[in-house]
Amino acid sequence: MTVKLVNEVREKKPLIHNLTNQVVMNFSANGLLAFGGSPIMAMAEEDAADIAQLSNGVLINIGTLTEPHLRAMIIAGKAANEKDIPVVIDPVGVAATSYRTEAFNRIINEVHPAAIKGNAGEMAHLVGINLETKGVDSVGEGDPQMIAKKVASSFNTIAIVTGAVDVISDGEEVVTNEAGHEWLAKVTGSGCLLGSILTACLSTSGSRLDQAYAAVRFYGLAAEKAARHTNVNGPGTFAVRFIDALAMDLTKLEEG
Repeated sequence: MTVKLVNEVREKKPLIHNLTNQVVMNFSANGLLAFGGSPIMAMAEEDAADIAQLSNGVLINIGTLTEPHLRAMIIAGKAANEKDIPVVIDPVGVAATSYRTEAFNRIINEVHPAAIKGNAGEMAHLVGINLETKGVDSVGEGDPQMIAKKVASSFNTIAIVTGAVDVISDGEEVVTNEAGHEWLAKVTGSGCLLGSILTACLSTSGSRLDQAYAAVRFYGLAAEKAARHTNVNGPGTFAVRFIDALAMDLTKLEEG
């Protein structure tokens, strides 16, 4: 199923509207291009609705949030909902400040996401579970399966809790992904790029659970492949080879 969904992305080259973290725009755009999608990085309120409805998926990432950007996110999300275009919400650092919490609440009150993706601390915060965070990072562990199920049920969506083991749930069923590498946590924007790739996978045919699993599984295998490269000596060289690996076929990623 993962092979089929990834191949479908590469055949269709879905246009993904990224309303995302300004720190990671270049990395996200290059990674999504390598994977097979087509990125558009647009944050203006004035054309948010038009671009969203031209796209095959919309990513809302609150990493570098401003009030105009928040308004654009809500406009784009509502426009996508009108045409049944999948929306992914990445609540980056939502537990760090009251403004970010308020921003998420404003978005979720007007936009229905096909998926919500975040680390354990972020996702726990969305459903009132107290889990220690440090800025945009999760420090506490908690029970990621319980958190994923509760987020999925509370917001009627697919929930992806990222970590050493990624947990995906639709509120009832839970699937996990153990592929990945610790250096992903040392590269700024690795989680944000996953949001873009997840959005691309949600534009394919198949169940939401399968689509989300395909995204995180492929992403994790690409990280493992990159880390095995003979010229990779740390996070810097890993980041370059990771972009290369995102362009590979699944069979290549599974070698070694």
